Order: sequence, then C-alpha cells, then structure tokens
Amino acid sequence: MDIGTISLILLIGLFVLLAIGMPLGFASGFLAVAVLLMKFGPDLLFRSFGTGPLNILAQRMYGLMTDYVLISVPLFIFMACLMERSGIAKAMFDSLNIWLSRTRGGIAIVTAIMAIIMAAMSGIIGGEVVLLGLIALPNMLRLGYNQDLAIGTICASGSLGTMIPPSIVLIIYGLVTETSIHALFKAAFVPGFILGGCYILYIIYRTRRYPDQAPLPEGGDDVTMADKLRALPGLIAPLLIVFVVLGSIYGGITAITEAAGMGVVAVLILITLRGELSWSLVKEALMRTWKSTGTILWITFGATALAGAYTIAGGPTYVANLIIGTEFPTFGILLLMMLIFLLLGAVMDWVGIVLLVMPVFLPIVLKLPIDELGLTGALVAAPSFVAVWFGILFCVNMQVSFLSPPFGPAAFYLKSVAPPHITLPEIFRGFLPFIVLQLFVLALVLLFPEITMIFRS
Repeated sequence: MDIGTISLILLIGLFVLLAIGMPLGFASGFLAVAVLLMKFGPDLLFRSFGTGPLNILAQRMYGLMTDYVLISVPLFIFMACLMERSGIAKAMFDSLNIWLSRTRGGIAIVTAIMAIIMAAMSGIIGGEVVLLGLIALPNMLRLGYNQDLAIGTICASGSLGTMIPPSIVLIIYGLVTETSIHALFKAAFVPGFILGGCYILYIIYRTRRYPDQAPLPEGGDDVTMADKLRALPGLIAPLLIVFVVLGSIYGGITAITEAAGMGVVAVLILITLRGELSWSLVKEALMRTWKSTGTILWITFGATALAGAYTIAGGPTYVANLIIGTEFPTFGILLLMMLIFLLLGAVMDWVGIVLLVMPVFLPIVLKLPIDELGLTGALVAAPSFVAVWFGILFCVNMQVSFLSPPFGPAAFYLKSVAPPHITLPEIFRGFLPFIVLQLFVLALVLLFPEITMIFRS
C-alpha cells in the first residue's frame, strides 16, 4: 500500500479511536502495528525477527526509555506533589497577598506571581491549577472579583509550567528531537517570563479600566510595614527551591536530572523544618507521581511506536514533500505548522503531539532557508539553534492548547475544585483574553527569534 493511503487511514483511524474513548497510548500502539502491516505485510513484518521493522521499532523505543534525562520527569512531578500537599504554597500566597493588599487586583496579581514561582520550581501544570483553584479562587470570589477574570488568571497562569524551566514539555521535546535540554531551558526563560508579564499587565490594565471587577479588600489600610516584613519568611522556601533547581542548572553545577533530585531533597528538608513531614503526605505524593508518570510513559510507548512505524514506512518524507510541494513561502509553511499544532492541541495531549508530529515537522523546518526564519534573520548566525527556537514555538502553542476548547485540560483541572455553580462553558469563556495574549507571544517568538537567544552561550 502506498504511503499516501496509509497516511489518510492513519489520520482517520487516530481521530476515530480517540473519539470512541481509547487512550492515546493504546490507540497509537495499535495504529503502529497497523501501519507496519499495511506497508510490509504480515510475512515481511514477522519473517526476519531480530532484523526487521519490529526490531528497529524496539530499538527506537528502548533508546528513548533508557535515556538518563527521563528520570527527571518523575522527580519534578514528585517535587510538585510534595509542595501541593505541604503548606509552602499557602504560605507564599499569604505573604504575597499581604504585600499587595492595597493594590487593585492584588489577589489576581498575587496568583500570577505565585504561578510563575511555582512553574520555576516544578515545571508541571495540573497540580498548579488545582492548587491555585483551591487557594486563590475562593478568595477572589469572596471579595467580589469578576468571575471570568479570576478563572482566566488561575488557569492561564497555572499553565506557565509548560514554558518556564524546568518544563517537562521541554524535557520530552529535547529527548525526542535530540536537542540540548540545557539550551532549551535558557531559550525558554525570557519568552516564559514575557508571557507571565503579559498576564500581570493585562490584570493591572483590566482592573484599572473596570475597578468594579476587582474591589479592594476591607481593612487593607491596617497592614503596616512591620506586617509585611513579618510575612517575608513565607517567600523564603519557594525562592530557595527555585535557586536550588534553576541555579544548579544555569550555573552549570549539575545536569537536569541531578537538579531535579536536589529539588526533591530541598523540598523534603523544608517540609521537615516546617514540621509537616508525614508518611501520609509522602504516600499521597508518591501515588500522584506514579499515576502521572505512568500516564506519560504509556503515551510515550504508544506514540514512539507510531512515530517510528510511520518513519520506517516513509511518512516523514511524504509529508515533507507534500508541504514543500504546496509552494508556500517559508513563513506560510511555519504558519501552517502553527495552525496544525493549535488544532491538535485542542483534541490531543501534548506528549502525543511532540512524539507524533515533531519527527515529521522538525526536519522540514531544518531544511527551510534560514535567512527567511523570522523578520530579522537572527538565526543566520546560529543555524544549530533552529531546533531550539522551534521547540519554544511548540511550547507556546501548547500554552494555548491547555486553554483551548473542547478539551483544554486546564478547564477540567479547575472544574474539579471550583464551586458547583461555575460551569465548563463559563470557565472556557474566562480564557478568551488570555488566549489572545498567548497568540501575541507566539507571534513575537515566531517573528523575532532573538527573544529566545538572549541567554544563548
């Protein structure tokens, strides 16, 4: 069977299996075998055991799953779960809230700042959105904040873990594309904080433009400088964790995996010093870590198998010729890729997208005229940086996907802890201004690659 027909069957089959509720990992694994059968037939597929397509596929999966950096994923998840169940995050929120008590929209700004700090500590989003929903949402609703503003702030800010290092999305992207994770972390630093800064500026503008959407709390004038100074210790623990994790990475002291391990140890020590360490806390954190890691690994198994099978069948070459054959200009090809990322992100998990799509798209991008990437030609002097830049573009796309209906995961994370009267349509409505901000930052990174090159060594 020709690769064009196989590609069409594969695309339809993937959406059908996902539509009927089959998990992405199992759907991908099933389609991987189907692709090999359609391309090589059962005889050729199974005849040369140990040297045929199945062996190549097994070697590809083994190489990815035994990569040392992959160990950092469960470590970062475990660190985030420990913080979620301890009082570190709550103390940070209370401390920031005291300092911004007389600022209009202060709790929303505190929520965004807290989300940025937490993203720099752990690099995941699920627990962050839930935690902010438990801590910040009741306070904002109690004070009469606009519901859409509160919802959008929590979910958009809580999704920053995909962009701000140590992002697990960047780790998986680096593993799949064999791109330096250290370089990805450096490149993502500025775009991630630009995105977080855009959220804060939007909150400030909106609350000044519509003061009734963020009433000032009563009694805020009673907060003295002495109260603010007494609240400072609540910021010590999270900032110390950020320093341990990011400081060791950017300072060249440790690699990613070792930094994750140091972060876990730092969190455990801080929890112990706070008198919160217990077997139940550790057990709950471990259970959440095992479940989250297991989900990622199953998707990785299936999606890696499917991507490998499609590569063996000649799929990437077919898609590359198809896209290049459209005779779109370079910028048009990049926009088409961004659109595909956005559409897939609305219906599929980011792990599946990076494993299935990136082996096809990245080789195409690497073959595009480098002087036509971006408006300023900044990448001409650094052709090896193209894969890093494209990885940051992918991460910004995934920021949008976490808020995109119908399956934006941030909405369902928040719904699990939100008051019953807040419906999913209302949650998605609150996302709209923040999606616009995300698309603005996506355009910035697409047009001005030098944003990602500020800390390039």
